[in-house]
Amino acid sequence: MGLKRIVVVGNGIAGLTASDSLRAAGFDGELTVVGDEYHAPYSRPALSKAALLDSGDMTSHQLPAATHEAHEILGVAAARLDAEKKVLHLDDDTGLPFDGLVIATGSRARRLSMAEHPGNHDGELTLRTLEDALALRRRLANQPSVVVIGGGALGMEIASGCLSVGCGVTLVSQGRPLTKQLGPYLSGVFLAAAVGHGLKLAPSPAVELRSPGRGVAAAPTVVALADGSRIEAELVISAVGDIPNTEWLASSGLLTGGRLEVDSRGRVRPDIIAAGDVAAFPTARGIQRVPLWTSAIEQSKTAALALLGGDGAPALDFKPYFWTEQFGLGLKASGFLPLAGAPDYLDGDPQDGPSLMRWSHADGSGTAVAINKRIPIPKLRRLSEAAPEVASPAA
Repeated sequence: MGLKRIVVVGNGIAGLTASDSLRAAGFDGELTVVGDEYHAPYSRPALSKAALLDSGDMTSHQLPAATHEAHEILGVAAARLDAEKKVLHLDDDTGLPFDGLVIATGSRARRLSMAEHPGNHDGELTLRTLEDALALRRRLANQPSVVVIGGGALGMEIASGCLSVGCGVTLVSQGRPLTKQLGPYLSGVFLAAAVGHGLKLAPSPAVELRSPGRGVAAAPTVVALADGSRIEAELVISAVGDIPNTEWLASSGLLTGGRLEVDSRGRVRPDIIAAGDVAAFPTARGIQRVPLWTSAIEQSKTAALALLGGDGAPALDFKPYFWTEQFGLGLKASGFLPLAGAPDYLDGDPQDGPSLMRWSHADGSGTAVAINKRIPIPKLRRLSEAAPEVASPAA
């Protein structure tokens, strides 16, 4: 395409990977990266895992310094895109012309208080950014009573971290935690570990937060549940999903039914690509967003090559990979989730220690899962793709 100026909107892992991939593929033109945070890219998964437990200075979120040598514009957000004139407008009234555009603006935390009180989030913390993690670490230093809203992987990781630093923690979840993410078998394994570590459960969805408001010292936040009960806590943390950052694209003509959809190479159109949490892309289970760290990396590598090479670039061969660390358990999974039924045991049993399991799917694919077991990711992927000889199910 003879691109001379490429602008990357978003300085998270998708933007970083796209920038590095463009340089690795030979792009030596003008590369500009726009980010609404002032920080260098960092590991978001670490914020709810090791970062909450770091002693002293928090370092586990840090990534190696970028090598793409792009011009960086940080602390400024995208405001509007004129796709026809090929100009990106920023919220400081700057206009950036481009030949190629990478959309990697990610997503933001959804809030329980958003619907009822869009501008009032007093008493409700989220964990999405580095600032969120630093604020949470400060609050946890006094070991407050904590309510975590949301029974997904993020909510459970936050609850685990809060328990580890000595807080009393109640998890509010609609249904059994992790069932929607992992399926009934694995969710049962993690729930048993969580309860064993002292997690309290409130199996009713939260419907409202009642904050004491600014300037009210030592007053708790009240969480009202759908079953009519209420829980008071000194600290409430919501982990109820994310919202893709697409508002700045509203007038661009690029959205489809409100979503930013891309083809199998990450292209919105030949001169515009998108990757990471903001993009919905084709998978074996339909066009969907897959807001996972490894997904963002794979999408970005593919899309960068497509921006430079067009139809000659390879399509994305998406292979889901997910991991979580909580309540003394570390899980790695290669393949689609959630999982129905019981697994074939390849090694061990999660009730007794390290284990390796596999689920077979009707379409011939599989999902391999390791719990507290050291195994290289490529080997786990191979196990998910081809069924090996299996051991007899544990008694």
